[in-house]
Amino acid sequence: MDDYLAGLATEQVNEETRNIDRCSTLEMVHMINRQDALVADAVGREAEHIARAVDLIFGRFQAGGRLIYLGAGTSGRLGVLDASECLPTFGVDPDMVQGYIAGGDIALRHPVEGCEDSREDGVALINSLKVSEKDAVVGITASGSAPYVLAAVERARELGAVTIGLCTNAHSRLEGLCDVTIAPLVGPEVISGSTRMKSGTAQKMVLNMLTTCSMIKLGKVYGNLMVDLKASNQKLEDRARRLIIHATGVDAGAAGDYLQKAGGHVKLAILMIKTGLEAGPARELLDRCGGRLAQAIEAGEGTK
Repeated sequence: MDDYLAGLATEQVNEETRNIDRCSTLEMVHMINRQDALVADAVGREAEHIARAVDLIFGRFQAGGRLIYLGAGTSGRLGVLDASECLPTFGVDPDMVQGYIAGGDIALRHPVEGCEDSREDGVALINSLKVSEKDAVVGITASGSAPYVLAAVERARELGAVTIGLCTNAHSRLEGLCDVTIAPLVGPEVISGSTRMKSGTAQKMVLNMLTTCSMIKLGKVYGNLMVDLKASNQKLEDRARRLIIHATGVDAGAAGDYLQKAGGHVKLAILMIKTGLEAGPARELLDRCGGRLAQAIEAGEGTK
């Protein structure tokens, strides 16, 4: 038996759910919900580490680098999910935030036996991505010990990348390899060792914070509006029009017209309405302001 794994909090038996197999369906639901309610506080206690990680990631973005998530099993799937959501939500380049799972994309749907134990695969991934000092690499592993993740993070650090660890156990093997480690201590799982539950929920919350806060700092949000979204389907087109209406007070027809003139770019449409500029000059102004809409609007005041 692996003494390290046996000692992990997430591998212990949860005394609060010991009799879950004898509960009614409603009792099971309440029991799981009570355990899930503990997760937000566990994440909150890691706020300083999360903030430090955000600042490190933001710095890499400013240097033209990438955010790279990697993990195994549930941890890997959550990283891929968060990375894939950044394109439609914030309109970023597809390469800017990337997610990888041990075993490759097939492991997103089907378990690939033994892949998380391959240090060689972790190193090969980092080498294939040509990771450099411009990048931030986030290793995600609930136990803090998946060899695939540890080897990848270690190699990324050798290449000068910022390294960030995300796990749900204290004093993990991951800590010594990372510039900052985020470790929400969620305690024993509802079902012993099932880290897709509280651990997965905590990881999802942290990953949301890492990307959302970084994108806010990059100017991808105006107020609390996701003004850099890609209007790539009917739902997002409708949302884009509503965002323009909310930000400027124009009617639905005008919002649609400006969205079309702006090539589907919500931020540009808002700037055009606020300043009276045509698309070309408005785009130049936005570029000069680093994509920060509030700053561009202030700079464009008086141009109407």
